Amino acid sequence: MYDTIVVPTDGSEYARLAASHASEVAVAFDATVHVVSVVDEEAASSVFERGGLDDERREELRSKATAAIADAEDVLADVDRVETAVVDGRTMESILGYVDEVDADLVAMGTHGRTGVDRYVAGSVTERVLRRIDVPVLTVREGESARALAEYDDVVVPTDGSDAANAAVGHALAFATVGDATVHAVNVVDVGSLAASAETTPPADLLERFEIAGEEATEAVAERASDAGLNAETAILKGSPGHELLEYASEHDADLLAMGTTGRTGLDRYLLGSTTERVVRHADRPVLAVNARNGDRD
Repeated sequence: MYDTIVVPTDGSEYARLAASHASEVAVAFDATVHVVSVVDEEAASSVFERGGLDDERREELRSKATAAIADAEDVLADVDRVETAVVDGRTMESILGYVDEVDADLVAMGTHGRTGVDRYVAGSVTERVLRRIDVPVLTVREGESARALAEYDDVVVPTDGSDAANAAVGHALAFATVGDATVHAVNVVDVGSLAASAETTPPADLLERFEIAGEEATEAVAERASDAGLNAETAILKGSPGHELLEYASEHDADLLAMGTTGRTGLDRYLLGSTTERVVRHADRPVLAVNARNGDRD
């Protein structure tokens, strides 16, 4: 399912952690891992360097990029095939370009980190990559020690039955199959969005219609899991989707959240669905975000 995995690194602990998770996926799927570090001279330039960086500063950046790659290679010691590259350019565009160049089918990134005098922060490089990329992205946060996929017990798949949600199902099943994990198909009825105002509750018949739709969506995912030989559980929750999904994942000690993302072209960017964005920012466990443009996989 995954043949080529890209790990962008800036030498931070967050990037190192992403590499450790990528290592486990690569071992499970016998994939090649590409480690890439970007030398972003524009981001590293200060207001006092409008004419560009001098050679000494430029060499310092390249040395740091090389060191970052070497650190990631240490983490990837169990992976049979590791390739590396230092590329020049703007960070996000360079990552996206490299992913296209090697025809990657998975990217692993930390949700925090630093690069030069700037930082990778939630809402910055990782989220901007998520908004633009067609390839599934595995995001991890500080404190998420990597585990072998064979040790995964529970994989949560939020679904509303849409094409965007369904895009993540095949990927979730692929992860779950390695460790014979239980698949949790979860639907959240966003009560707040259905109510006429914050002070009112939605009509009972409207709630019932959404609950029935949620049941159909979760049962469809459960059926696919069963066809793949996996155990499945379904749940219909009510409340704010992001909050409810994070709570559910915590209560069931999920090893992974696999979610479809949606977006629409607006000026020059893709807008990540607010629920997925909230989950990526706040989940204390890995999140696999799959853009519907990438399509589902069996």
